Amino acid sequence: MDDAGNPVSPPTIGEIVIRGENVMAGYWNNERATAETLRDGWLWTGDLGFVDTDKFLHVLGRRKSLLIGHDGEKYSPEGIEEAIVSHSPYIEQVMLCNNQFPYTVALIVPSPTNVLAWLKERGLSGQSNEGQEAVLMLFKAQVDDFAPGGQHAGLFVERWLPTTFAVLGEPFTEQNGFLNSTLKMVRGRIAEYYKTRIEYMFTAEGKNILNPQNKTIIRRIQGS
Repeated sequence: MDDAGNPVSPPTIGEIVIRGENVMAGYWNNERATAETLRDGWLWTGDLGFVDTDKFLHVLGRRKSLLIGHDGEKYSPEGIEEAIVSHSPYIEQVMLCNNQFPYTVALIVPSPTNVLAWLKERGLSGQSNEGQEAVLMLFKAQVDDFAPGGQHAGLFVERWLPTTFAVLGEPFTEQNGFLNSTLKMVRGRIAEYYKTRIEYMFTAEGKNILNPQNKTIIRRIQGS
């Protein structure tokens, strides 16, 4: 369905809605959530997708997780995030951000064990400027694998790949509320908590991945 509740024709993207005897009757003691989710007998899943010419359903991702470009174009980040993490032993978690920003940015949670092992193999230390910059360039190379010229180029639309990133010193967990009970990122909470770091990435200093804030996190990894 489109936002107005009208069916869309293949292959137009819309929200996936379902109905049947197996669909829930509503949320317990939450009339507002029930009214938002159940409309005219249909359950609005919150997932975006489209039906192709062979009538196969393609699920694109959650509506609430969509990136929104400065021109209003929308894109699901989940495939990009999963690809970066699955291809990089040094990036443990990543969340892309774009809410009508000039470009897409990323919050990156490194794998401390693998980063320290990588540094040790090269005789580097995260306490040194050389080591910090080497790790940050390593992360950049992992992300750039999906950009034009990279070994995974063409898998994703270039404009939704992160232009820069902020390295975080704390992982996303259930305990800090950054993951829900199904271990999905609570994007709104993460974005709000790291609002200052996100805004920093749109400054001249913050856009440069070799910025002081990123270097500080790498130094702390070495000292942990």
